[in-house]
Amino acid sequence: MSPFVARQGQVAYGIPIGLLMLDCKIPFVPGDVGNASSYKYPVIFETVRGASVDAVVNRGDDSLTAEVIRAAEHLVGQGVRAISSDCGYLGRYQSILADRLPVPVFVSSLLQVPMIRQMIGHSRTLGILCANSDGVNQALLESVGIAGFDGLAFRGLKDKKHFHDVMFEECEDLDQQRMEGEVVDAALEIRNQHPNLGAYLLECSDLPPYGHAIQAATGLPVFDWIGFIDYVHHAVVRHPYLGTY
Repeated sequence: MSPFVARQGQVAYGIPIGLLMLDCKIPFVPGDVGNASSYKYPVIFETVRGASVDAVVNRGDDSLTAEVIRAAEHLVGQGVRAISSDCGYLGRYQSILADRLPVPVFVSSLLQVPMIRQMIGHSRTLGILCANSDGVNQALLESVGIAGFDGLAFRGLKDKKHFHDVMFEECEDLDQQRMEGEVVDAALEIRNQHPNLGAYLLECSDLPPYGHAIQAATGLPVFDWIGFIDYVHHAVVRHPYLGTY
């Protein structure tokens, strides 16, 4: 039998990573999870209808469950081999999707926390930059396999004016230099409050473009969502090693 068989409803082939997207109007610059040029392989995006920043990040609206499942199942129907998202607060649906779908699911970058903590040692603090720290609660942490807040320093960016205007008010205009300054300032605030800081995790999918600036300012390891997606892509699309011996 030929390995190439048409699948009903699939409009493209060879796209390994599918991304669930919030229903919002935000400019996604290179390096952002929502910018296709951030990847060295094809990706496909699917909007979760009604999943506004306010509904997901601020209110944790559980009425979106059916729409999240619909969007994820549509991505599976397009042949993806793994599914991620552009919002860590969708982590509340992690178990529901992982149990339901036939492909690996990693809809929150917070899934990396247990691994990073093992890497830096439990005597060091992990600084986590997120959109809204008020939206991070015990239920969300448990849904992505994190036992509690011990050893974690969350710093939300909602109080940073430009970040707030772009991400929460959807003002449509993003000044990268200004955004970078706000993100680095927040990272430095964590370091000043936690001298034993061992690493950063950029929870927010809009922050990877500024990871290099954080590292330049602090000298610490910076984990983000693009690196996480690259990691999973390496697992689901393997290539033979080539070279000489």
